[in-house]
Amino acid sequence: MFISLAKQRFVQILIIVGFLYIVLVSVEIPFVFLTGFSSLSQESLTRLPGLSREVNVQEKDSPIRPLNWVSKSSPPPVQFLHHRRQLKYQGGFISNLSFDAKTFDPTTKDRSLELHKSAKVAWELGRKLWEELESRNFVIDSTENVNNGSERCPHLVSLSASEFLDHGNVMELPCGLTLGSYVTVVGKPRGTHPRTKSKVAFSQFIMELQGLRTVDGEEPPRILHFNPRLKGDWNRKPVIELNTCFRMQWGSALLCEGWKSEAYDETVDGEVKCEKWIRDDNNFSDESKLTWWLQRLVGQKKSLTVNWPFPFAENKLFVLTLSAGMEGYHVNVDGRHITSFPYRTGYTLEDAIGLTLNGDIDVHAVFASSLPTSHPSDATQKNLEMSNQWKAPPLPGQPVDLFIGILSAGNHFAERMAIRKSWMQHNLVKSSIVHVRFFVAVHPRKEVNVELKNEAEFFGDIVIVPYMDNYDLVVLKTVAICEYGARTVSAKFIMKCDDDTFVRVDAVMNEAKKVNGDRSFYIGNINYYHKPLRFGKWAVTYEEWPEEKYPPNANGPGYILSSDIALFIVFEFERHNLRLFKMEDVSMGMWVERFNRLKPVDYVHTIKFCQFGCIEDYYTAHYQSPRQMMCLWKKFQRQAKPQCCNMR
Repeated sequence: MFISLAKQRFVQILIIVGFLYIVLVSVEIPFVFLTGFSSLSQESLTRLPGLSREVNVQEKDSPIRPLNWVSKSSPPPVQFLHHRRQLKYQGGFISNLSFDAKTFDPTTKDRSLELHKSAKVAWELGRKLWEELESRNFVIDSTENVNNGSERCPHLVSLSASEFLDHGNVMELPCGLTLGSYVTVVGKPRGTHPRTKSKVAFSQFIMELQGLRTVDGEEPPRILHFNPRLKGDWNRKPVIELNTCFRMQWGSALLCEGWKSEAYDETVDGEVKCEKWIRDDNNFSDESKLTWWLQRLVGQKKSLTVNWPFPFAENKLFVLTLSAGMEGYHVNVDGRHITSFPYRTGYTLEDAIGLTLNGDIDVHAVFASSLPTSHPSDATQKNLEMSNQWKAPPLPGQPVDLFIGILSAGNHFAERMAIRKSWMQHNLVKSSIVHVRFFVAVHPRKEVNVELKNEAEFFGDIVIVPYMDNYDLVVLKTVAICEYGARTVSAKFIMKCDDDTFVRVDAVMNEAKKVNGDRSFYIGNINYYHKPLRFGKWAVTYEEWPEEKYPPNANGPGYILSSDIALFIVFEFERHNLRLFKMEDVSMGMWVERFNRLKPVDYVHTIKFCQFGCIEDYYTAHYQSPRQMMCLWKKFQRQAKPQCCNMR
């Protein structure tokens, strides 16, 4: 009896608690929707306990990160301001950022050894190419390029077996590839043969899309490496390997071993990365067949599956088609999809200027179609509008309130032109209260650099950072932005954004002015407890970043710094004490965290610095095409409240 009463009492308590929970939820949810989420992005969020006060930082050490902490000899923040007044602009459109041999000395770096090696070579190569360009002072005849475009950039290229051999097993793609381009190969794998000093049977061939060789004595970059191994792999099973290689550094390989990609794995234009084929260890015994028939007999439905063999066989003719999609490359063999490989960051379709085939294969024919009919350097004739109306105002004779540095690539002529004709026409920019510049590195194609130099001289809004452009080295442009904003124009606030970012200049200025003038600040869409990805497109190895968390950092498409932080970054870079990391936004978060040990920093978070696309009442809109830029600018001029444009 006592136990029964206790159970009843327990059930009654649960019912009462459940009822109270329903009442609270029903009251709380309408309150949230009535108040809205917009207020969240208007004010500074409460910062992390370890970042809120200088006292907390001193009392409790933060986790060990792969960087060098601020040296004891570093000047206090006040000294940075005095240091700025003594520096003057040297003129021209080359960045004043100090580069020398010690800047990228890999022997003095820890954990970022490979990045500093790459930066050193890129700086030496970029400086050499730009000096060569300035010394020759040559120009490309644009009319000749337009008239001969069809001859230089044929829509279709085809080679027979003999022609392919005469060209050294290389098919030249003069103007690279474009969306929808495809290459078809008709060939036959040869029979197995023993390896040198080995009795293991071996058969494989390699197909590669290669780019322009950047350094004499090195192999050209592999934009796509496709390597079917029929026999001779270490696991004694046929495999297909796909990868990329730049400056002798291979990326993470994609291996297709006969198993279909998992359902949770990312797809490429809706296609799986690896299809399934019959393996020697697949179980097709009589027992499995009997089980299938029994399931059919009792009425259990099972989808019919077709098992295909490995797509390549010795001495058997095949037809392979490589096509360029929106998200990556797709490989079909004999009309069946085999594998898809996502585009790697830093590689563009136009860079693929040649296709090679080597190994145990007899090529019968190769042809490429749907190729671009114009050279990348011809884009300037279509996209640049050489009008004095779009020229940048001259350098101001006094400090500016806000400097905006835009990261751009050498061949992004259309993106730069769209910004000039849209938000760079804002009254705050035209009146030199806000100063804007594009920061561009040296492009591998000389003809692109020629047009870039002409563009910089005409519009006066481009700063060249003299290194060979590489996505992993974008961080150098960010340092150059800090140097230009803090020293050249003596800006109070410094903003960094991308060339596909639309900026509401007035909103950004007002957001920066909300912070107390004596405070150091870092404003943006800030990630707290952001973890590195160990797989995929943005993979970071444990050697590059051993910790499981990044420091608080604002998303790269747009953020604002106070000038003292920017000066600190430049000062540490020139003293060779600044740690570089391949992810630009994480690097900035790392540097701000270092500065926070000298002087407290206000971390101001707002979602209106939109990372993906555009949101209502945005401060910045990301991933905006040139057409969307113009649409946003027209809406901004006509309507009181900013609205997004959804077309591409």
